[in-house]
Amino acid sequence: MDNIRKIIENAWDDRSLLEGKDTCDAIREVVRLLDRGQLRIAEKIDGQWVVNEWLKKAVIMFFPINKMEVSKSGIFEYHDKIALKDGFEQAGVRVVPPATVRYGAFINKGVVLMPSYVNIGAYVDSGTMVDTWATVGSCAQIGKNVHLSGGVGVGGVLEPVQAAPVIIEDNCFIGSRCIIVEGVRIEEEAVLGANTVITQSTRIIDVTGNEPVEYRGFVPARSVVVPGSFTKHFPAGDFQVACALIIKKRNESTDKKTSLNEALRDVQV
Repeated sequence: MDNIRKIIENAWDDRSLLEGKDTCDAIREVVRLLDRGQLRIAEKIDGQWVVNEWLKKAVIMFFPINKMEVSKSGIFEYHDKIALKDGFEQAGVRVVPPATVRYGAFINKGVVLMPSYVNIGAYVDSGTMVDTWATVGSCAQIGKNVHLSGGVGVGGVLEPVQAAPVIIEDNCFIGSRCIIVEGVRIEEEAVLGANTVITQSTRIIDVTGNEPVEYRGFVPARSVVVPGSFTKHFPAGDFQVACALIIKKRNESTDKKTSLNEALRDVQV
């Protein structure tokens, strides 16, 4: 891969190289390997998530080397530069019409895709459910046995290339209509209640102790989170601003399928 990486980096600095066959072949090979899950935009190394920026560069340059083409699926017609992913039967993935996955996204065995959308560069690991009208943005990383409930919006990121994608680790439950964007990381077994919105600037406040503890950009492992608000002073007066509240920790011994409802009942929200 060192040679391919060198070709990608050179083309990123000199876009005239996109006209060369070697460059186009290298870009297409990277996207093929992303599609098969043999490369990942981000990966956990020694407990830390590392973004492979050169792979994002390849995805970005995949667009200008492709031409717009018409494709059809039954009565539906598409006009785009990126083909749709195929081979779901062989991969052991259930896809409910009209779920859509772009070529260059990896969907692991045992994933269930209800009518939803997964963009190029994304990685969806085994046993995960992507529920109705949920969207998984470009390069987002979704772990094993995650449940993305109906209408969840997981943001995508291509540029700037150094920006981290949204990462949702193993065994998380993301409630209906949650929005997670701007490279936010949801650590393993966390639970987000419906309509929770988390961006890099969202205050994530742990209110389980005697004093609040604040986080930004990530939700700690096994946290149970619900939407909240805090009072902020503006020149025009005091107004409520959205935040996210950690109301308890998920019990490791609690059955994962029922822990969300139990956790919310415990604190009467």
